[in-house]
Amino acid sequence: MRIGLIAMSGIRCCDGELLELGLTLPGFVERSKTIASLPSLGLLTLAGMTGPEHEVAYVEVPDLRDLPALPAGFDLVAISSYSAQIAEAYELADRYRAAGVPVALGGPHVTALPDEAGEHADAVVAGEGEAVWPELLADAEAGTLKPLYRSADGGFDLADAPMPAVELLDVDRYNRLLVQTSRGCPHRCEFCAASVLIADAYKQKPAAKVLAEIDRIAEIWPRPFIEFADDNSFVNKDYWKDLLPALAGKHLKWFAETDLSVAEDGDLLDLMRATGCAQVLIGLESPTAAPLDGLETRSNWKHHRWGDYADAIRAIQSHGITVNGCFILGLDGQGPEIFDQVFEFVKDSGLYEVQVTIQTAFPGTPLYERLKREGRILDDGAWNTCTLFDVNYRPSGMSADELTAGFRDLVVRLYNEEFTAFRRNNFFRRLRKSD
Repeated sequence: MRIGLIAMSGIRCCDGELLELGLTLPGFVERSKTIASLPSLGLLTLAGMTGPEHEVAYVEVPDLRDLPALPAGFDLVAISSYSAQIAEAYELADRYRAAGVPVALGGPHVTALPDEAGEHADAVVAGEGEAVWPELLADAEAGTLKPLYRSADGGFDLADAPMPAVELLDVDRYNRLLVQTSRGCPHRCEFCAASVLIADAYKQKPAAKVLAEIDRIAEIWPRPFIEFADDNSFVNKDYWKDLLPALAGKHLKWFAETDLSVAEDGDLLDLMRATGCAQVLIGLESPTAAPLDGLETRSNWKHHRWGDYADAIRAIQSHGITVNGCFILGLDGQGPEIFDQVFEFVKDSGLYEVQVTIQTAFPGTPLYERLKREGRILDDGAWNTCTLFDVNYRPSGMSADELTAGFRDLVVRLYNEEFTAFRRNNFFRRLRKSD
């Protein structure tokens, strides 16, 4: 068979005024371009476990409106997308099916709403794709595709993870490539729509497989920039203390997402910097304590650590590793004063980079279920507003219009050229003082 693996994951924003503002703001544009240019590791992984008897093509469709013609010649098409783009994914799937090509749909949104996706697909993949891909391929060859393929309890063992088919990529199109070391996160924040929707437990990939993937990337891209595609990379710090020394001398730059606890381990931070860690992204969520209370479904970890935020940022950045601090606007317990509070925290803490988003209730998350029970979803099923930049629920401490206007104003203040330069110059000034 000739198989088309189609990724649809471009940045979306329904708020036209915010979109127009963002195009002129240096920091906002840089982060958006980084996210938009990431390839689909999930589809590349499926390509890597597809036998040589099949021919595989990897296709990215950031915006369906820019697709000049339907990529043709496939016997099977697998499409992966997120909630904000899911209507486009369904439209593309419908077009392929109308042309007589069987379609499989997968990803977090599809996992949350398999019945909805099933209206546009011959096969729906719910959960971890690796666990069911061989069966799906065999059924497609036999012409007996099932409507639903769901990974069993326990899912896929990352010890069996295939080598992602990075050779399908034109690496000149990307500013970084993805390597996954783990799935899941023990904190289980109620808003999280990452791999916790796909995998039912935290799991770690053997270090030898991670190193082999990095070596494979280095074969096609000398001195690569790696993003570790984990929800929370440094849960198991001993794992990383074993892994990182093997990266020495590989001339990497790398980025990872983590919680605040990495600041407590100076030896780990030294290893991270020595092996090329350029930045860590940390979900701080709120500069004030009250909105953090109850944010996680299994513990109250961030609420307990709130008082350590500023010291932790300084500790990490004193090692020459920049911190991208992420804040969510519109959490319960936040009023209109939150916008000034975020700005002042960013200015005073010395954060090198900052990411702000609007609280978004993705289907399948505990947040979505709670807001739906409370009657606070404004337009249920309007998945195109699940962008992280649009308001589709009723905030508790302000109106939806106040949240929209305050967010726009904060974006301008945080990402204008003057404040972006201040943040970055401040990082280097403090770093020189700590040396």
